[in-house]
Amino acid sequence: MRSSEWVALLYFIYLAVVCWLRPVPSARRLIITSVSSALIIAIWITAAVAPALVRDWAPFVYVSVGYYLTGFLFVAPSEALEAWLLKWDHRWFGDPTTRFAKWPWWTVAYLDVVYTLCFLLLPGGFAALALTGHSDRANRYWTMVLAADMGAFAPLSVFQTRPPWAIERAPTLRASRIHRIASYVIKSATTGVNTFPSGHVAVTIAVAIGVMSSLPVTGAILLCVAASIGVACVVGRYHYAVDVLAGAALGLAVCTVVAIYGA
Repeated sequence: MRSSEWVALLYFIYLAVVCWLRPVPSARRLIITSVSSALIIAIWITAAVAPALVRDWAPFVYVSVGYYLTGFLFVAPSEALEAWLLKWDHRWFGDPTTRFAKWPWWTVAYLDVVYTLCFLLLPGGFAALALTGHSDRANRYWTMVLAADMGAFAPLSVFQTRPPWAIERAPTLRASRIHRIASYVIKSATTGVNTFPSGHVAVTIAVAIGVMSSLPVTGAILLCVAASIGVACVVGRYHYAVDVLAGAALGLAVCTVVAIYGA
């Protein structure tokens, strides 16, 4: 079994166990347990009999299911933790809902677009490797990506908070129409809860570093995109600033461990 498959397998085992240790409603608990069990079996079978091409792409399915399934762990927000996170935003930016009101519309529009389309970077990063003859890096790439993203999902079982957009007034931004569209997509297509650390930041850093060793220029561009997503988290009020810093630290730590010990 590949290390990336072990990461996914262990994460779904974690979900199947932790949902019984937290005050999760019974219906959700059964969903988490049953879906996690199905994924554990699917990962095991895929690792045993599936061709390399399937195993190279399956991790994107694992991380996608893991994201939505983790959202079922959310029960009630910790208002004290939310207040602490907001305190740092206000300390660093004043009123973050108006702090970026004078930024150029095209800057804000770019940030909203890269944040909203962040999920495309996961398969896109591996597609870049595969199309340039680096499919042999699949396990290394997906080990970084899954460990970073699932590492950001896991604390939701304990640290339960709402994203800033759920508790603040809408930010004043020049690209207001684009921001409204991006916000609608985020509210409609995501779990609607906040991850601490930021999964967006952690995983995009992992994508960039996972690509960089084989495709340095592409990796450097993706690292710039990851930095943009970190800024977008705060400007668009999708994440707290502390989430962003913690996500960056997690992504770098995961990639460092994989780079040193291999995958």
